Amino acid sequence: MSDRVTVSHEDHLAIVSLSHPDRLNVLDRKGWEALADIMTSLAEDQDVRCVVIEGSGSRAFSAGSDIGEFPEQRGTPAQVEAYARALEGGLSALRSCPHPTLALIHGVCVGGGLEIAACCDLRICSESSRFGAPINRLGLTMSYTELGPLVALVGASGALEVLLEGGLLDAERAYHKGFVNRVVADEKIATEARATAQRIAAGAPLVNRWHKKFVRRLMDGGGPLTEDERREAYEAFQTADYREGVQAFLEGRDPQFDGK
Repeated sequence: MSDRVTVSHEDHLAIVSLSHPDRLNVLDRKGWEALADIMTSLAEDQDVRCVVIEGSGSRAFSAGSDIGEFPEQRGTPAQVEAYARALEGGLSALRSCPHPTLALIHGVCVGGGLEIAACCDLRICSESSRFGAPINRLGLTMSYTELGPLVALVGASGALEVLLEGGLLDAERAYHKGFVNRVVADEKIATEARATAQRIAAGAPLVNRWHKKFVRRLMDGGGPLTEDERREAYEAFQTADYREGVQAFLEGRDPQFDGK
């Protein structure tokens, strides 16, 4: 396990930290593998109701992969394939997590950091955040697995603008392009992100997971819905959380969901 990615828990929240602040929270191969392992483990944890991805320190969410280690880790075709498996495995584990995921972005969010953010369900950034993927300056490409979430987020034109120009977007432009859901003042980013995560966690967890699954299914272009898929949309009405939610509404109190 790499110390460049760590996880902690606050009630029903899981806080995944990209933790290498001296180098803008870059990840090496072991870091990408750690991200995959952590997200795979969290996916099985039914006590988790929201996963927050954040960068350590105040300078960066993440600057992506550690370019300084490329000669040793991405020098030969075999190394390139091994690194790709690690990187794509981390992104895929994050994207397929059944729990809602929220990126708390403060500072630099470029390259692989932008890819991590794109794999999250929601993104909140600070006013000083900067976004981009200047990898054409390095002579390397994003794989299809890396590109997919980015294109799904901002479309082909938005993704190509970032990739072809190689520049950085400020927070306001990133918001208007669709890279982030919300921009807040630097001093309020941590508070706002935690409050958002807590609002998510206060909802019925099974419903949040179902809605995430349903939206992804509608976006994947997998053809017409099956009858089993249509019926799944009504399973919530058989849960204890449904009964609790309705009863709490009728009694004028906050619901207490158990995820059952």
